[in-house]
Amino acid sequence: MFQKILVPVDGSNSAWKALQTAAALAERFQGELRVFTVMEPYNSLSLFQITLDENLMDRSNREMKKASLAVLDMAKEKLQEYGFKGKASFEESEGNPAEQILEKSRETDCDSIVIGSRGLSGITEFLLGSVSSKVSQYAAVPVFVVK
Repeated sequence: MFQKILVPVDGSNSAWKALQTAAALAERFQGELRVFTVMEPYNSLSLFQITLDENLMDRSNREMKKASLAVLDMAKEKLQEYGFKGKASFEESEGNPAEQILEKSRETDCDSIVIGSRGLSGITEFLLGSVSSKVSQYAAVPVFVVK
C-alpha cells in the first residue's frame, strides 16, 4: 500500500491538506503520487436545468479548463513547499468528479486514494452528497479522507 497514491485536488484548503498528507505517506513508503484534478463542464451540470447560450458555455468551459490547469500548477508548487522529493505525475480530466476519480484509480492501478473532506462544490455538495463520500463508498482501494 502507498506505492501509487491518487490525490484528487480542486484548489480547496482541504485538497491541499490531503496533498500534504499524501506526500508524507509517499515519502514514508517510497511511493509515487498521481495528482489529479477534474473539471466539471457546464453541459454536464444538470442540477438546475438552466438553458445557457452555447457561446457562454464554451467561454466558461475554456475558463474552467485554465483554472484546472492552474490548480495542477499550484499542486506542483505545494509539493515543492512540502519538500516532496519523490515521483509525482499530474493530470486533469473533465466530467463528474467522483466518477472520474474512481475511473482514474482503476485505470492507473492506484493502491490508495487520499482526498480532502470538503471541496469547492458548495450547494451541489449539500444537495447531492460530497465527492469524498461517493469515492469512499465506491472505491476498490482504501480511501483516506483528510479533514
